[in-house]
Amino acid sequence: MVHVYNCHPFSSQQIVQVEQEPGLVCCGGGALFVVATGGCKVEAYNVEQEGCPLICRFATMGTVKSIQHSKIGDYLVTIEEKNSAIYLRAYTNWRYQAEEKARVGVRLLGHLLGGASVRGGVQMEIIEIPLSERPVAVACCSIRGDLLVACENTLVLFTLRRQNQQSLVALCGGYVAIQAELEVLVLKLDASSEAKIMEESSDTNKADHLEDQTDFLVLQRNQELLGDRAKDCDIPVNIEKTGLEDIGQYTLSYVLFRRFSPDFFQGCNVEETQVHSLQLYPLFTSNQSVSLEEPACMFCFFSLPNTGYLYSLKGGVELLSTYQYPEKVLEAVLTDFLLHVITKSALQCFTVRCAAVAARIEDPYIDTTMKACPPSSLEVCALRMQLFIGLRSVCVYGRHVILLSAADTETQEETERTTQRRGLELKEHTMLTGIFLAVGIDPANTPALESFLSRPFLSRKWTISSPKETSTVGHGWNLYVIDTVNPLTLYQEMVEYSQRYAETNLQAQSLRHLLSEAHLLLRASLVQTSGQQQNIVGDPATSLQTEVDRPSEKETAVQTDIQELEEALRQNCAQLGDCFSRGSQKDCHLALPYYRMSGLSVTEIIARNRPIPKSTPSYGPGFLFYLKHYLIEETEQSLSQEGADEVIDIFSQSDPSELVSMCASPSMVNISPARTLRILQRLQDTAGVSVPLTITMATMMLLLDDLPQYTQLMERHAEMLLVYGFIEEPRLLLHGGGQHTHIRPTVLTRQLAKSQPGLLVAAIVALHENNKVQLEHADHIFKELGCENCLQVDFWEAMLMASSQEAVIQELLFRVACFYIDQLTNSDTHLNAPSRRRPLKNADELIHSCSHYGALYPWLTVLSPAHTISCQHQEALHKLQSLLCGPSLSVGSVMPLLERLSEETLWGFSLHLLCATRRGQYDRSIEKLLDRCPQAIIAYANHQLQDKHMVLWWQKLLPELCNRTRAAPDNSILLAALKETLVVVAMETSPTEFLELIPDDGTASYFLPHLLTCTQRHLLV
Repeated sequence: MVHVYNCHPFSSQQIVQVEQEPGLVCCGGGALFVVATGGCKVEAYNVEQEGCPLICRFATMGTVKSIQHSKIGDYLVTIEEKNSAIYLRAYTNWRYQAEEKARVGVRLLGHLLGGASVRGGVQMEIIEIPLSERPVAVACCSIRGDLLVACENTLVLFTLRRQNQQSLVALCGGYVAIQAELEVLVLKLDASSEAKIMEESSDTNKADHLEDQTDFLVLQRNQELLGDRAKDCDIPVNIEKTGLEDIGQYTLSYVLFRRFSPDFFQGCNVEETQVHSLQLYPLFTSNQSVSLEEPACMFCFFSLPNTGYLYSLKGGVELLSTYQYPEKVLEAVLTDFLLHVITKSALQCFTVRCAAVAARIEDPYIDTTMKACPPSSLEVCALRMQLFIGLRSVCVYGRHVILLSAADTETQEETERTTQRRGLELKEHTMLTGIFLAVGIDPANTPALESFLSRPFLSRKWTISSPKETSTVGHGWNLYVIDTVNPLTLYQEMVEYSQRYAETNLQAQSLRHLLSEAHLLLRASLVQTSGQQQNIVGDPATSLQTEVDRPSEKETAVQTDIQELEEALRQNCAQLGDCFSRGSQKDCHLALPYYRMSGLSVTEIIARNRPIPKSTPSYGPGFLFYLKHYLIEETEQSLSQEGADEVIDIFSQSDPSELVSMCASPSMVNISPARTLRILQRLQDTAGVSVPLTITMATMMLLLDDLPQYTQLMERHAEMLLVYGFIEEPRLLLHGGGQHTHIRPTVLTRQLAKSQPGLLVAAIVALHENNKVQLEHADHIFKELGCENCLQVDFWEAMLMASSQEAVIQELLFRVACFYIDQLTNSDTHLNAPSRRRPLKNADELIHSCSHYGALYPWLTVLSPAHTISCQHQEALHKLQSLLCGPSLSVGSVMPLLERLSEETLWGFSLHLLCATRRGQYDRSIEKLLDRCPQAIIAYANHQLQDKHMVLWWQKLLPELCNRTRAAPDNSILLAALKETLVVVAMETSPTEFLELIPDDGTASYFLPHLLTCTQRHLLV
């Protein structure tokens, strides 16, 4: 289906003052080239100046049958006839032929002329290009300047080279498109360093034997093969090397094949129902430079008399649009913005979908809740039909559409036959049998065209008829240059046009469609304008700035255009947001990204969606979807009290179940609490009591400073149910935390920190474990509350009990150890500090409830600190000791921190001894313990010297005690320790081993009782 909108894409029209009837026209390089009917002279007119003044004219060497211009290299290529022979020629430096007075040089392809042309290119050169077959059609690449020549069975590809360039030219991603009667084939040429074998179809020319039968007319069925399936067509294509190509191997892959059955549309005969206007069209995105070798998008367009087809080739072959023409179309030309088609009596414009494809390639996240773009499958529309008489051909240069019209006195049948017989003669580059686009090349040097590949192609019939002599009576012709309007002007007309659809809901679909067309028009304009800006910046002529580095006039003008287009795009997004906000449930979600792209504030969007006064208050699903997601997602923009109250009214009327979520939004901090509380109470009366609703009502009571009512509401549910309520709606406690916002506590969070710290800690732990808040965000909240030395540590300790993530556990263990060490380091400050809040969990509770805290080793009780230590100091010491006794804390991670603690105190000594023991330094620990606190040695040995460390009783502890007792015989502590040690040694060793341990210094009588015990135990065993 094609939508029809009577917009005006054309701004002006002028007639080119040509002396003789134009037979062929083409355009490029700012010029319009005209060849008189049956003539041997080319005239070039400047289409970028008012009146299209003559640039130059020059004679050709034969009668021109086809003419093309290459933007890159600025050369003309012609198919000419002379003495019944067909020639292919290229004309370079043609601009020097003003009034036919400049010199002309003629050479064969590959043979350079000496003299002026080599030194400076001050004369026109005519290059003869010999071919083994008769040339039928030519096409020039708009990006690289390469030349494709179609012969009856062969495609010959020439590459534009500078004289000092030897590398292979990339060919626009390697795409080649060819048409033949009712078939279209798109191929891709790939270059590689390894030789590959081209796969050929095994069932070549399946229908050839049928076509030779004269008794039947065989009509082949319609067929479309996309991607790899296209190789199943019956057209074999081989690569034949000429020996002139650069090193490397080439393979051809099939991209697209389309075959049509003849469609006798509106009286067309068989000859008229052929594919025409084949065109490959590249498109660069706004973040690309046009100097890149490969454009981001590649499109293929071709047409039948009644239907046109637009395909996207990159990223998967896809049919974007099908154009249904109201009458037979003679030619069509695709541009960034529009498709221009001509019939015998009209020029018509259709919209295109190239910008939709480019937008999705440029930004993969375009179809999200943040951004949107109309789909590439959007139905096309026709903008306007401009009437002319006897249109013959069309070509486009920039915003100039060039039309050739010729009306004569022939009968209608004769006119139609003449038009058909003209065939290729009247066609510009969009009517050629093959178009090949490549990537740009610097045309500054004199170009030369060198053949490097030839393509034996289709065994298809290429039809080219000899032109009929033009009637000499009653003939009239005109050559028109029609300027298209500025895209911004066309957009504004589309907006005005759309207003008539906004009056009734029945035409909402047409309104949305037209605004989507306007959106794509603006996107295409932005892509094109951004490309112009890059070209200006990269142009050496404009890159030289003044001393103050002021931008050039071109840069300023382009930047102004970009700003105007961006502002128009924002307005268009707002209009599309309005459409989808009131639309059906199916696509209402698109209101969100379009409103976001509009740059409007939520207050402005609310104002655009207010119901009409004195009507039933109702809001579209798209608007509610937008408003809900805007308020759910974190934002630093706060609504005024009036705006927040209006939001509450909107949802109380349209979706009361979302009221709690809306009240919890950070944008609603200025809400009227008394008014909202009444609405929430009505919701409670109708929907029943829920935990999030109760908490929300309690928050409103806090805002009203009604603490008794607040307390009563919070006591309505058990603490664990309240925690579940916070999990359901975290924003009751925390605001922010998004990409551009900082997390901050709510008024309820501050109240809980004062009155119910345990509930607050439990809630934030639950939020973390349910991925509602990150660890650093929780830390920030406690710092905001001023509780980093109390509730924050309680939170860490609670997290150690709840978390199962090893990385989180290790981080928390290090944090709490640092905190405990910090408290012990600043013990003097703690002794004189005022009493602090009691921790939620003491050391004993943590030992019994958290596996990361271990029971204190028995020998640590002997090293207990003196009574002068504060309670907080003692709690920190016991918790740190418990961590060091537990299984999880890495001693190595806290050793540098423990260096801050002195061993002069027993509690400090106990921590260092714990670390040395955890690190397996038992020998050193025994010595240090005997030096500092020998009364704890037996308790230490009984706990630590077990299993594989049992041997240390007699290898280390016994000798140490013997030596120390000998030195201090009156030390009762050492003597008692020695006796306990001998008891253990006597039980664990044999009599022979025990005898070896007894010292030989005359004190053997002291060891005899233990030796007797050892002997008796041995005999019993």
